[in-house]
Amino acid sequence: MSIGRIITSDACVAEGAGWLAQRHPRLADALQQTGPLPLRLRPDGFAQLLSAIVSQQVSVASANAIWARMQQARLTGPRKIAAASDEEMRAVGLSRQKIRYARALAAARIDYAALRAAPTDRVIATLTEVPGIGVWTAEIYAMFSLGRADVFAPGDLALQEAARLLFDLPERPKDRVLRGMAEAWSPWRSVAARILWAYYRVATTRQGISN
Repeated sequence: MSIGRIITSDACVAEGAGWLAQRHPRLADALQQTGPLPLRLRPDGFAQLLSAIVSQQVSVASANAIWARMQQARLTGPRKIAAASDEEMRAVGLSRQKIRYARALAAARIDYAALRAAPTDRVIATLTEVPGIGVWTAEIYAMFSLGRADVFAPGDLALQEAARLLFDLPERPKDRVLRGMAEAWSPWRSVAARILWAYYRVATTRQGISN
């Protein structure tokens, strides 16, 4: 199975945005309001997923502070996590649950290089086998760490709210409904997500709501 198009540059994002704008007037309207979209690519590998686990259910500021302490303590690799004591991990700010998740990720021994060439559904299945990594985290990883052009994250609340506003829906679409809507944006669903995220920021700013 082909892995599809890989986004590697701003030009790729612009190409996808142009394709979507030609076919979907509402997305074209959103683009007129947002301007050029961000690339948003991130590294792949263990540390990126560990950082995602650290970020769960805490503020951005708290997550950044914990991650900085983990980097200072050199607790960002699988061997270091496996060898560290619970006390060492609690000292950098990890909860008992996140210590368990970090250890599970280290023990999973995922072949991150192999994921780069794996079909997206296999990437999602591999990552979600690890406790602490849900579908949303796996989809975001495929989208931004692997650069997959045709991935969407319909469980994302900002995407749901952006879709409600942009398409004048009576209520915020749930995961299944938004996943169905996104099928029309293939093969550039990750660019459609970038449009909706950017539109959400524009719309909430316009309403006087800080994101």
